[in-house]
Amino acid sequence: MNARLSKLLSTYADYHRHPLNRAVHKIGIPLIVFHVVAMLDWVLLGHVAGFEVTLAHLAFVGVIGWYFTLHARLACLMAVWYGLCFPLGWYAPWSVIYGAAIIGWGIQFVGHIVWEKRSPALFTNLLQALVGPLYFAAVATKIWPPRPAAKG
Repeated sequence: MNARLSKLLSTYADYHRHPLNRAVHKIGIPLIVFHVVAMLDWVLLGHVAGFEVTLAHLAFVGVIGWYFTLHARLACLMAVWYGLCFPLGWYAPWSVIYGAAIIGWGIQFVGHIVWEKRSPALFTNLLQALVGPLYFAAVATKIWPPRPAAKG
């Protein structure tokens, strides 16, 4: 794992120490990713070769590209998840998308106010909003945290 990703994940982890805060983030972050992709997909930028290009497409390319500079396997996982948000957003009613936003952001802030007693990491560095999904993917796949070196 490169040093930049390790630092980003360590910083994120420092803002998410309480287990209940981490638990609500496991629900809130996917809801937020879904609603952001779905809402950005409402913003049509034009047509290229007969295909609609939306703000979500540009954001997807930029975010996944940045993830690839940090960790290829995690970037692939994020590309699948973010990519699935497109068709989910096409078929979800707007009320579901707004509901995902309200619930996702609401439980995130409750987690920080009630359990963490610390402001979210993205208030210090907006880039942490992109690190959150990567953090939970890294933890779920056991890519992070680093394992201690074996003594011998």
